[in-house]
Amino acid sequence: MTRFAGKRVLVTGLSKGIGYGIARAFLEEGARVVGIARNAEVLERSVQELGALGEVVGIPGDVSVRADVRAAVDACVERFGGLDVVVAQAGTAEVRAFLDIDDAAWDRILAVNVNGVFYTVQEGARVMEPGGSIVVMASTNAIFPEQHTVHYSTTKAAEVNFVRACALDLAERGIRVNGVLPGVIRTPLAAPIVDDPVAAAEYLQSVPMRRFGEPSEVASVVLFLASEAASYMTGQNLVVDGGTTLGMVLPLPDMEMSGFDPGR
Repeated sequence: MTRFAGKRVLVTGLSKGIGYGIARAFLEEGARVVGIARNAEVLERSVQELGALGEVVGIPGDVSVRADVRAAVDACVERFGGLDVVVAQAGTAEVRAFLDIDDAAWDRILAVNVNGVFYTVQEGARVMEPGGSIVVMASTNAIFPEQHTVHYSTTKAAEVNFVRACALDLAERGIRVNGVLPGVIRTPLAAPIVDDPVAAAEYLQSVPMRRFGEPSEVASVVLFLASEAASYMTGQNLVVDGGTTLGMVLPLPDMEMSGFDPGR
């Protein structure tokens, strides 16, 4: 498929995980990509790998610094002549008990997950023409928080409403804004769960599909939202979680369910 032939795409957090998968999917469909990530060494290696698929440029930077985001947007405009799609994917996460969250931890996670998304979307929208599309990467934690993630879950909930509010403002400019809420995806960020046999087995008991998602599965949803197939969609947040947030999975394979009432 070449749905994005010639399109100019900015992906934050390109160097690994979901961001890498998204950049790869866009390149495979003919897009030209600029990516920004904090780790310059990892970013360079990822750009070299992805370069076999098409034109891709890496800009080392931190999305919590507006000047770094602006530099990535400028690079896309200067190199490719404009910007058609923005994917605000970069984010950070931490597991910490609520009473142990200090000001530094709180400020850092908001700086990346909230300020970084704000800077990315605003700087990108300034140079986009009508028909542009923006996708924000949130998380199921926005609607289904997990223990010891108060600061992270708060930022993801903010991103969900940011998508809706931004979509209202940018619709008059012909720019669509949508979001994606992944569950646990097989990435380096989720390694403490997905790579631990015991933790993985326990966690998958709460996933109806009984497996973790892959970056390519999130990327396919992002590309759908950015494509003409979703041309009448804006302000929407799509959940990609194998059914995790549908409700409790009851481990009752041998129980006679006739007349069973879990409330008794």
